[in-house]
Amino acid sequence: RRKENKKEALFEEQPRPLGQRLPKGEGAQIAGDKTRDAGADKAAEDSAPLGKRESRKDARGTDWKLPVPLGPVYPPLVSTLSSVKALGRSWELSPPMTNRFWIHDVRVAHLPQQGPFQNFMDMKAEKRLAGRKERRSRFGDINTHKCYQFGQIFCPFQALATTPEEPPLLGPEDSLLAGPEALRYYRRKVARWNRRRRMYKEQLNLTSPEPPVQLHPEASWVQFHLGINRHGLYPRSSPVVSKLLQDMRDFPTISADYSQDEKALLGACDCSQIVKPSGVHLKLVLRFSDFGKAMFKPMRQQRDEETPEDFFYFIDFQRHNAEIAAFHLDRILDFRRVPPTVGRLVNITKEILEVTRNEILQSVFFVSPASNVCFFAKCPYMCKTEYAVCGNPHLLEGSLSAFLPSLNLAPRLSVPNPWIRSYSLAGREEWEVNPLYCATVKQLYPQGSSDRLLNIIDMAIFDFLTGNMDRHHYEMFTRFGDDGFLIHLDNARGFGRHSHDEVSILAPLFQCCRIKRKTLLHLQLLAQAEYRLSDVMRESLLEDQLSPVLTEPHLLALDRRLQTVLRAVQDCIEAHGEQSVVADGPVGQWAPDSGRANATS
Repeated sequence: RRKENKKEALFEEQPRPLGQRLPKGEGAQIAGDKTRDAGADKAAEDSAPLGKRESRKDARGTDWKLPVPLGPVYPPLVSTLSSVKALGRSWELSPPMTNRFWIHDVRVAHLPQQGPFQNFMDMKAEKRLAGRKERRSRFGDINTHKCYQFGQIFCPFQALATTPEEPPLLGPEDSLLAGPEALRYYRRKVARWNRRRRMYKEQLNLTSPEPPVQLHPEASWVQFHLGINRHGLYPRSSPVVSKLLQDMRDFPTISADYSQDEKALLGACDCSQIVKPSGVHLKLVLRFSDFGKAMFKPMRQQRDEETPEDFFYFIDFQRHNAEIAAFHLDRILDFRRVPPTVGRLVNITKEILEVTRNEILQSVFFVSPASNVCFFAKCPYMCKTEYAVCGNPHLLEGSLSAFLPSLNLAPRLSVPNPWIRSYSLAGREEWEVNPLYCATVKQLYPQGSSDRLLNIIDMAIFDFLTGNMDRHHYEMFTRFGDDGFLIHLDNARGFGRHSHDEVSILAPLFQCCRIKRKTLLHLQLLAQAEYRLSDVMRESLLEDQLSPVLTEPHLLALDRRLQTVLRAVQDCIEAHGEQSVVADGPVGQWAPDSGRANATS
């Protein structure tokens, strides 16, 4: 058989006479070895169905199936992934080649509908559908969009489904910005920026053929701002986010400057309130050719490095990959409260040093003994080259987080977290010593009469999954009132230690024993074998240019922490009942004995 195969291969490789056509279908489809197909069929028959995987249990042997009914589900977060379409594709050949070969388009309809490969795919589809039968009976009809045809790729991230569709927008009051007003504001801002750049060039006698920046209403960052509504920073099925991530990754920069925090450290701040040297958490604001703006956080720590055990959370490094991973996790959890974030390799010489007009930023660039270009933060004290970040020799990894609308258009309120930690070496906060602290919080406005406390608990679950202990404040848009969603900004101190779970981050959940039903349903689904959180995160992060964003231990830690959250909810349900723990809608009146029951628990 090997000799026959070699003869056939030699025959196929022989050049054909000029002008001779290939046989119909040749060049687009090759017949496989029948024995190989037969072996594949037998392997498919012998393989175990997907639905017969072992259930996930904790150390006590408890199978986590909470007694919570689940409703219908919505389509996947990302409808399509990039796939290689090997068939149905036109081939463009050079003129000499077209004289020698004639290759026509091959459509899927022209392919044979019978054969070993088609039988194998049909058998595979049947087994997958049978394996999902038990999950459908529990989670409802999951719209996986599975159609076993050629050239398609399927994964849990595509098929991820959760709770019912988000409520429709009722009117203009549900949107953050009014379109005409926002566009007028941005046009004035672009005109002012062009005027200042022209004056800067005239002062330095610079001549460049660069045209003035134009505002395009269809720009991805403009559409992102206009799409913010009371349900989240972006609609669930919006294609704008993917376009925005691509633009932040590809567009050239036209400006670079320090962030407002760094500028404040240059003299407009009370530095006695700052615990750590500002040079340790360097971040810059980059503006792109479409006038979009993003926060750049450079790489300070390798992915396989863990935060030392002796480090306090407020002196930890800010990790660029933690910002990227936090956005993907937030999107998977369907919170949509983290601004779109993407990784990028930045040429710090061309894209920062050569485009910045800030003389202080220009002065902190230097060349290291290893011939790498470096820069550091300029601050009143302890700013040394030891805190610098360096390229290799010019390229440097970093995260880019999209800016939210200007405070002039969309005012935001910065609120201290009720479960804020002590930013001193030996201090302790009230929630760490008072078992009745949640009852105290619920008596304060607006936690007792709105969704604010439930949103804080959502934020605590999100921070626990990432391992972020640095949530001292949260922000929210004033337009949406007390029931508005919380914005999860500044997640760079997450994913520091995969070997340790800081359970104290879940204090709001432990002490209040409340959770949204929507959040619980989503967490339950991500604990299933078919939609395991680590698998969904792994495949979602493959979209990023800096993949792998997280190491495997960090991904596996997500599954472990998810089980901890579900155990906490289960303990609350056993102690107080499902009706008192799981919130179906907006918070009305709290149970009168909930504070006493929580204290007893």
